[in-house]
Amino acid sequence: MSTPSVTAAAHRDDAAPADTARRFRPSRVDFAAFKPRHFLWQVDGKVATITLNRPERKNPLTLESYAELRDTFRDLVYAGGIKSVVITGAGGNFCSGGDVHEIIGPLVEMQRRDDIPGLLAFTRMTGDLVKAMRACPQPIVAAVDGVCAGAGAILAMAADLRLGTARSKVAFLFVRVGLAGADMGACNMLPRIVGVGRAAELLYTGRSMDGGEAERWGFFNKLHEPNAVLAEAQTLAKSIADGPTFAHATTKRCIHQEWNMGIDEAIEAEAQAQAICMQTKDYERAYEAFVRKEKPVFQGD
Repeated sequence: MSTPSVTAAAHRDDAAPADTARRFRPSRVDFAAFKPRHFLWQVDGKVATITLNRPERKNPLTLESYAELRDTFRDLVYAGGIKSVVITGAGGNFCSGGDVHEIIGPLVEMQRRDDIPGLLAFTRMTGDLVKAMRACPQPIVAAVDGVCAGAGAILAMAADLRLGTARSKVAFLFVRVGLAGADMGACNMLPRIVGVGRAAELLYTGRSMDGGEAERWGFFNKLHEPNAVLAEAQTLAKSIADGPTFAHATTKRCIHQEWNMGIDEAIEAEAQAQAICMQTKDYERAYEAFVRKEKPVFQGD
């Protein structure tokens, strides 16, 4: 029986931890050279910006853009250099929802053919986009101006933070096309953001909230002028990316996972999570900077 050579063994022992980690990662998107087909992608330092880019139609989603967004957010778990994400829309609108001709029309044809498996495959795929947004470690900031309707409102809802404008219009308008408000997790997530009664009103009526109401109800964290909202979102995302990003990812994961926990389980989960964060160099850096009366420079490890 052959045995590994001394040279091979030495190579393994000397391998850098980052190289070792790359060995068991699946082949994924190369975000350094990423050129998506269905939206714009820009990276500035540690912040990535996704721009829905069909301004002539108020940036509706298609079957293909749904899938590409899903795959992008899924693969961000492997994008170590990206620490936060901004999602926005081009041309003064965020997203008008699913494209009437490219999504709703084909779905009606599937209904006419009694293609229940096909309809379920579509609804599961759209839900997988929200799952991917909640599962990726990077905090997501939505910069919302103008129309933010249907699936567009869901995208904003699935972000961690939302900045809007006074003229923005947010509507969960599924009821207007004869569908339930139970879409892509809305019946679970929206009540946690705005409260049960307010969520029920929005989902039963399909009416729109203007920016002021959306801020008062807690859907928007803050309002900005239309010409400034994207820059403000990117500034916020940069401040998050410059922070203790391992700890930020832990916070995001705990917020998501603890929805299904009782208080005792949550306290124990957070005790374990915080003990892990206390093992990071960022925790040590913060202490040493405090002793020196300096601002800590975090590196995410």
